[in-house]
Amino acid sequence: MNIVLLGYGKMGKVIEKIALSRGHNIVARIDVNNRSEFDALTAADVDAVIEFSHPLSAYDNVKSCIEKGIPVVSGTTGWLEKKPELEALTLEKGGAFFWSSNYSIGVNIFFKLNKMLAKLISPQKQYSVSTTEIHHTEKKDSPSGTAITIAEGLIENLAGKEKWINNEIPADNEVAIWSAREGKVPGTHIVKYISDIDQIEILHQAHGREGFALGAVIAAEWIADKKGVFGMDDLLAE
Repeated sequence: MNIVLLGYGKMGKVIEKIALSRGHNIVARIDVNNRSEFDALTAADVDAVIEFSHPLSAYDNVKSCIEKGIPVVSGTTGWLEKKPELEALTLEKGGAFFWSSNYSIGVNIFFKLNKMLAKLISPQKQYSVSTTEIHHTEKKDSPSGTAITIAEGLIENLAGKEKWINNEIPADNEVAIWSAREGKVPGTHIVKYISDIDQIEILHQAHGREGFALGAVIAAEWIADKKGVFGMDDLLAE
């Protein structure tokens, strides 16, 4: 495949390594210094774009891909209030847009386990729930997109929970996300249920960026011949 990397920071470089190892060609590596190179590309030049940029750039980046008719895989978080607009544009243009808060296969299994556990615990009112996320100090958004996805899974399956809050003491109808930024931590997510007599905890700890990068490249391979709006549940279902 001919792939464009839209965003060429640390994550983009790991994605490049994985893509090349799987036999793909990197057509362009785009960052803030050479954005005009992407403007010159067309759907004839590119099979897919993998977009890991910045929350302030993601909307324009993904929109440009959709308007060019190039399938786009995005992993940028912190901009999701605008995502429904791009989903509608994708369907209008007959394009292909794949987004996930986390491309790690392990994390997506964790998402499913999180929902299953929440459903089991929901009738047990003696437990309080919270989720913690720890990332490297260079991460721009807080809470992480992965933590938000985890919290949304809790809200969906725990009776009485209506919204999440970040780094605040929660009310009875809220799920607390506790966010920390430490050193070079690739990503740790924890869900805790605490009662007076015991504690239940599930944890996912990334050891590096390779798992995220591999999932993004697999998503680009998967979406290249498809039309519509997709996520990791669609990919894992096949």
